[in-house]
Amino acid sequence: MQKIQERIKRISLHNRITEPTSLLHHFTEPGQTIGWSGFAVGMPKVIPKVVAESGTAGGKFTLLTGASAGGSGDLWAQKGLLARRFPFQSGKNINRKINTGEIEFADVHVGMFPQAIQFGTYNICPLKEGCHRRERTIDVAVIEATRINEDGSIVPTLGVGATDSIVEVADKVIIELNTALPQLHGIHDIFEAYLPPRRQPNLISKVDYRIGQTSIPCDPDKIVGIVESRELDNFPSESCDNPENYIKISNHIIDFLTEEVRCNRLPKSLLPMQSGVGNIANYVVAGLAKSPFEDITVWTEVLQDSFLDFFEADKLSFASSCGLCFSKEGLARFFKNYDKYSKKIVLRPQAITNSPEIIHRLGVIAMNTPVEFDIYGHANSTHVNGSRMINGIGGSNDFLRNSWLGIVHVPSTRPTAKSPIGISTIVPFCSHVDSTEHDVDIFVTEIGLADLRGLSPRQRSRRIIERCAHPAYKKQLLDYCERAEAEFSGHEPHSLNEAFAMHLRLMKTGSMLEE
Repeated sequence: MQKIQERIKRISLHNRITEPTSLLHHFTEPGQTIGWSGFAVGMPKVIPKVVAESGTAGGKFTLLTGASAGGSGDLWAQKGLLARRFPFQSGKNINRKINTGEIEFADVHVGMFPQAIQFGTYNICPLKEGCHRRERTIDVAVIEATRINEDGSIVPTLGVGATDSIVEVADKVIIELNTALPQLHGIHDIFEAYLPPRRQPNLISKVDYRIGQTSIPCDPDKIVGIVESRELDNFPSESCDNPENYIKISNHIIDFLTEEVRCNRLPKSLLPMQSGVGNIANYVVAGLAKSPFEDITVWTEVLQDSFLDFFEADKLSFASSCGLCFSKEGLARFFKNYDKYSKKIVLRPQAITNSPEIIHRLGVIAMNTPVEFDIYGHANSTHVNGSRMINGIGGSNDFLRNSWLGIVHVPSTRPTAKSPIGISTIVPFCSHVDSTEHDVDIFVTEIGLADLRGLSPRQRSRRIIERCAHPAYKKQLLDYCERAEAEFSGHEPHSLNEAFAMHLRLMKTGSMLEE
């Protein structure tokens, strides 16, 4: 017990240290709204498990988090504890129940979500007919932390997310003090963003500027319990079946950025980079670590293992992020060299990392991976065949819409049981649109790179097909363009009879290829 007490600098809170089971009575009211800390990492692990396994929960909850809630969120879905979930999710159980309608889910830009929490936008009681909004915003917040300061403020762990907003509006706060982590004091930059009409500018004009404090303000009287945790996040490493294509995509992007520098459209150190999660993002970061660019900065949502190599190559000078999504090996490496890395990393709330104002001011170069994109430049990041939700839009469009350069990258094809190239990721018309043609500038596959800046829709269609489409699909896509232009005059010609023919063929035959 002494170790956890050393993490609690406010002595009057020592009597709130308790066992997790003693806090179960806070989760017995039907229709409660629960908030968790974290942003893919940094979510609570002890209390969610105890609640799920106790069998005493009062019913189905509304769960609000910064982004995905990892195994804890999927466990609650498995146990039938979720009625509603926002704003982003991952896990086979929660994904299945969202797609069957058992869990209500609304896809939300994560950069806009903290403000919605503070306004109480999602505070609907699902158990009462006609009940639109309740006065209370969050009934109980469960927060993973490394330390509680003398003033009651909370030092979060590896994922900040919307924790600051959740703590602010919660009636009760339960803290999981993770003693398996160092105290992380000083790595965070927490800025209290007032709601409109009192909101002030976020005065960040360089990636390494700090505008806030190192902990999250919290009224000590709201803290109803403190428990110890020793469970570490383990963000899974991405498996990679075809690294050659990812290397080609990375090379195309590096070549493009090199040309932009040569033409004086970018400085030699580029502009702050944003990169999403996944294999392609990792390979692009690895490519930047080997590139001629130096003194690069990063303004992004999450840092993965490849960023540690980026630092070690002495190419990355500073990174601002919302979460550190390292594998088990990456996390050990990070803490082994913590004194070195912590001087070059700052963790902020998602309202800051994903702020349109800051992204635009810094001139961020945004790079994200969609499910598919179409010949006119729309991108689908969330729904397979227009219907099946994968995870959510997350922060991809926070960045793409407001960046200096919006880049999407994806392999030109994906395999099916019938064919190794059965799915073309370039289609006549996206089955669902998350990022419109107005949001994205550059499209990249292993085949090549299409720069669409300044091109009309008809020009864009030819550029994308010529430079990005897989050879097996080029003729199909070009034939569609020619028929649509012949039959339907207009600025962006589409044949409504054929726009989704490739998707329908996939659903019927298991391949988009014409037989």
